[in-house]
Amino acid sequence: MISARLALVCDWLTGMRGGEKCLEVLCEEFPNAPVATLLHIPRSVSPPIESRRIITSFLQHIPTIGKTYRYFLPLMPLAIRTLRLPKCDLVVSFSHAVAKSVPPPLGVPHLCYCFTPMRYAWHMKDSYFGTSRSLKSKVIDLILARIREWDRRTAAGVTSFVAISRTIQQRIRDCYDRDSIVIYPPVDTDFYTPDSTVLREDYYLAFSAFAPYKRLDLAIEACNRLKKKLVVIGTGQNAAQLKAIAGPTVTFLGWQSNEAIRQHLRKCRALLFPGEEDFGIVPVETNACGTPVICYAKGGATETINPLDSAHPTGIWFPEQTVEALINAMEQCEKTHFDPKILRTQALQFSKENYRQQMQQVIRKMLGS
Repeated sequence: MISARLALVCDWLTGMRGGEKCLEVLCEEFPNAPVATLLHIPRSVSPPIESRRIITSFLQHIPTIGKTYRYFLPLMPLAIRTLRLPKCDLVVSFSHAVAKSVPPPLGVPHLCYCFTPMRYAWHMKDSYFGTSRSLKSKVIDLILARIREWDRRTAAGVTSFVAISRTIQQRIRDCYDRDSIVIYPPVDTDFYTPDSTVLREDYYLAFSAFAPYKRLDLAIEACNRLKKKLVVIGTGQNAAQLKAIAGPTVTFLGWQSNEAIRQHLRKCRALLFPGEEDFGIVPVETNACGTPVICYAKGGATETINPLDSAHPTGIWFPEQTVEALINAMEQCEKTHFDPKILRTQALQFSKENYRQQMQQVIRKMLGS
């Protein structure tokens, strides 16, 4: 047990996604550690996070912030710099936007668990804002250029970086010119398990936030053309567009409970994962339930899903983000038998306990103990 005082920092607390699951483990390990964040929607995250002191920025006081916080991106650098952390021995930030830029108390080391350098500013600007050359787009370009400059400069305030994947390790090197170690995020392999009493059904599953870079449109269009059943779990900014292109074989369920998600992961033919992810917890949860994954052959999923030509395949990669490439992979999947035991064995490498132990080791090293 580590007795040092930690301060935990994250970008925002608005729901339990992959990043919050990483934070949750350290909240369990350090039950007295406060959490500092730009904003917090009460009861949006798990009890281990909700139960502690949560420090928020001035953005918290904007009446509509829970629904509109992404529009306040230009204010986030200022908001994170105005957070004042209590006395502590180590700051641990969980950052995909600005959390890594929090000012630690004088002389206190800062460990950043980096999900990615800010996507919208660095490498996915077109996915979020489009390719228009309008006046609005030019203003956005100017804002993002300033944010990139600020982001690179404040990275110098981080003592050590931990990357969530080799993909992100390279981005940290490219964007910040910093080295990092890789510790993969935690997957609850004790919860996501196979169930021999659940019968496999003939439908595909897509489970994701409805953000443009997730490319759920490819999954919908592929199932439209093949007239295959697709169940879509999630919500988000692209909901209207995705529902508009969906054919009669596509069903939207919105957000579901963990138990309902697990049941679908056990029943579906395969998970469709067409986006380029930083890591991607859902594909590992899928394998943990004994189900294969059809994923785009780029990003974090290539580090967790073994392709068909490997010794122990756990899914199928498709080479291009096109409907045709995804259809080819789906047709190949339907001709392939995957061994659920091999799929689960692969997933166990990314267990919550492995993450916990590796983070403890890094924290001890940072504290000199």
